[in-house]
Amino acid sequence: MKLICIGRNYADHITELANERPEEPVVFIKPDSAILPKGQDFYIPDFSDNVHYEVEVLVKIKKVGKHIAEKFAHTYYDEIGLGIDFTARDVQSKLKEKGLPWEKAKGFDGAAVIGAWYLKTDFKDVNDLDFSLLKNNETVQVGNTRLMLWKIDELVSYVSRFFTLKKGDIIFTGTPSGVGRIAANDYLSGILEGKTIFTLKVK
Repeated sequence: MKLICIGRNYADHITELANERPEEPVVFIKPDSAILPKGQDFYIPDFSDNVHYEVEVLVKIKKVGKHIAEKFAHTYYDEIGLGIDFTARDVQSKLKEKGLPWEKAKGFDGAAVIGAWYLKTDFKDVNDLDFSLLKNNETVQVGNTRLMLWKIDELVSYVSRFFTLKKGDIIFTGTPSGVGRIAANDYLSGILEGKTIFTLKVK
């Protein structure tokens, strides 16, 4: 199982971090050890004092695929979810300045929150999903999948050019604007189409 993450997939998030708009999807990997176990609190790691939340729509792959044509991509997933790509922003900034990989900032233990899964048939259109993140019961991020630079089927097809997709793999499809710092005792909850998909406490 692997976690395939897409960066810079919402124009407003690119702007807020002053990043360059990519010509193709930005892809990075989190190890499966990054998954925060169900029901556990998130502990801010001792190597960072600026961890950011990034809420994202998730897609779970249901069968093996390689070089998947976009028109067939929808047959490779049945489940949609919501999660958080935690990012040690201070660590990431230093790595980016040196042109180094981001894994230490993105793939540390607990950096991937995966909420409940729902069948895509539970939703009218996966390309028009409202989602949000609440911090201490205040909305801090709001997004809709129609605003993605690359839609879900495009991402499945694109990623499969480089990595064989296997059953259980998860694609993090990118975050909208509004990312921000977390602090001890924060309470986070993720909402997808009116459903609470995850909740967690920060320690």
